[in-house]
Order: sequence, then C-alpha cells, then structure tokens
Amino acid sequence: MSSTEDIIGRSDVNDLEEILAITNTDVDATIHTVQDNADAIFTWDYQKGARPALEKLYEKAKTSQWNGETDLDWSIEVDQEAVVAANALANNRGEVDFGGTVLGSWDEDTWTRFAIESQNWMLSQFMHGEQGALICTAKIVETVPWIDAKYYAATQVMDEARHVEVFAKYLNDKLSGAYPVNAHLKMLLDDIVLDSRWDMTYLGMQIMVEGLALAAFGFMHQMTTEPLLKQLLRYVMSDEARHVAFGVLSLKEYYAELTKAELRDRQEFAFEAAVRMRDRFMQQEVWERMGVPVMDAIQVVNERVPDQKIFQQMLFAKIVPNCRKLGLLDAGDAWLRDRFTEIGVIDFEHMPDTGEEYEMFALAEGEVASA
Repeated sequence: MSSTEDIIGRSDVNDLEEILAITNTDVDATIHTVQDNADAIFTWDYQKGARPALEKLYEKAKTSQWNGETDLDWSIEVDQEAVVAANALANNRGEVDFGGTVLGSWDEDTWTRFAIESQNWMLSQFMHGEQGALICTAKIVETVPWIDAKYYAATQVMDEARHVEVFAKYLNDKLSGAYPVNAHLKMLLDDIVLDSRWDMTYLGMQIMVEGLALAAFGFMHQMTTEPLLKQLLRYVMSDEARHVAFGVLSLKEYYAELTKAELRDRQEFAFEAAVRMRDRFMQQEVWERMGVPVMDAIQVVNERVPDQKIFQQMLFAKIVPNCRKLGLLDAGDAWLRDRFTEIGVIDFEHMPDTGEEYEMFALAEGEVASA
C-alpha cells in the first residue's frame, strides 16, 4: 500500500510550502507531449443497447448538441471591470480587514485588478482542463471494450472540442487574455493520460476532473452577473452532467468485479486527483502576477476570507457522492473515506450522485437557439 508521500510527493497533504514549490516550468511552450501506452481496442460486437443506461445517455447526447458560434450571443459587450464590480455587489461580499498583512495597502483599483486576473486565471484553467477532457475522451473511444461506451464517448469528443472553443473565444475576445496551465492541473492531466488502463482514464477525467468542473460551473453560473458567461456556462453544464454520468454508469459495473487490491489502487488515484485539483485552486500564478509574496497572501486569504475555504470544499460536491456510488469510499478499510475526511470534504457524500441527476441539467426545448 502506498503512503501519502508515495502518492502526492509529500507526507503532509496540507504543506503549503511544498504545494507552492510545484510550478509550471515551460509556460512559453505551445506543444506538450505525453506518452500514451494504452492499447487501442476493437470490438466486433456491434449490438447496440447491451448497456441500456449508456444507450439512453448516447441518445440524449445526440439530441443535445449546440453550436458555440451561433447559439451564444457573441454580440454582448463585456466590460470586465464593471462585471467584477457587479459580481461583488450582487453576491454581498462584505469588507474584510486586511490591515497589517501583505494585502493591507491594496486600494480599490488593485482589488479590481486582482478580480480581473483571478477571473482570467479561473477560466483559463477550465479551458486547459477541457482540452484534457478532449484528449482523454478520444482515448476512451480507443480503449473502452464496449460498443455502447464507444458510441457515447464519441459524442463527448465533440462536446469537449466545443467547450475548448467557447472558453478560448470568451477569454480572447471578451476578457483580457489567458493564463498558462497550472502546474498541479498539468501533473494530473499527465498522470491520467499516462495510465494505460481504460478505467483510470474514466476515473481521473469523468469522475474527478469533470466532477469538479460541474460543481465549479454551477457555482460560477449562480454567482456571475454577466449574461454571456451565464449562458455559456449553462450550455457547458448540460454537457458536463452527461459526461460525469457516463463515468458513474460505466465504472459502477466494472468496479463491482475488481479485487480489494485493485480497488485500493483506484482509491489512491482518486485521492491524488482530489489533492491536485484542490492545490490548483490556490491560484499562485495570480498572486505572482500581482507582485505579492505568494505564501503570505494565500495564508492571509485562507485565514480572513471564510468563503474561500467554503468554495474550495464545494468543488467536491459532485466528486464525493460519485465515489460513494462507485464503492470507492468504503472499499477495503475505507481508506478513501479517511483521506476525504482529512482534506475536509467527506460531508458531501450524501448529496445526489450524477448518475441520478444528470437529466436535471439538460437544456429545455427551445433553450438552444438552433434547436
């Protein structure tokens, strides 16, 4: 059995110094290559419907496609300074006393700049994650042995291409530019692609990365006052819910057949993914760009802004119940339950899993302009 240090490279999951020591060293590169050793699996069994839940998901996906160019109103003007100010007002953000800290001298203009940089960073990481999903879902088409899963995964490849497209366009045309991929996210995406086992691609991407994205998009959709972003997120969420459900429905069957040792391996992978995703939301690149000591700034925000910790925990609102649905929380000696307790997210376990609720996110008839 692996130790915490074996899994994530440090013995203390909350060691801020070790977390911040991980940085992206090739921010100027436009190409990043990861070795993919997975086998491409053909199946000569073309009988559709052997897995009815996946067939239903596939049929839903075929009728739920939208066009990022024509269904979103790109004529909407976005004044980013006005947007961050309106978001702060609408969400009743109280004044926090930063006196005596590295943020104590910031004036209103500096906080506005920080909010703009934070938005650019957040949406940039979602864009990079969507490209990871694009690559991983193409890999699932190759590697999963079931024809129903190959059919559905092919629709998700198109979904992910559309997501990358619209996030890139929003960042470049409406906001003020993108950030490079965060080092923690990059490490996780590399690990998912490197693993040759098809179910690990599902677990890492469909359950963990997409599960966090679904929760984060829901949070942002609720908080933002900007109509174009609100519409964009609504469309993306309708796809993401199907994607996470795809992982839940596929892995539940497969994991029921695994040994205790095999399940422990999946538990450790899920824990690593959870920590990497939590660590990336410290947005160290933004603090660096703002010119303040990164560790000091993060510690101040964590201590004085209660919503910061709540937001980071809420991102696991979909991941934890989905891991429970797959039997990963309590498999063996309940190792993953203990790890999720350690990072403070276990309380989400009884929320609905996405295999049950994905239809709640579906676009209504007439909600898509080209439908």
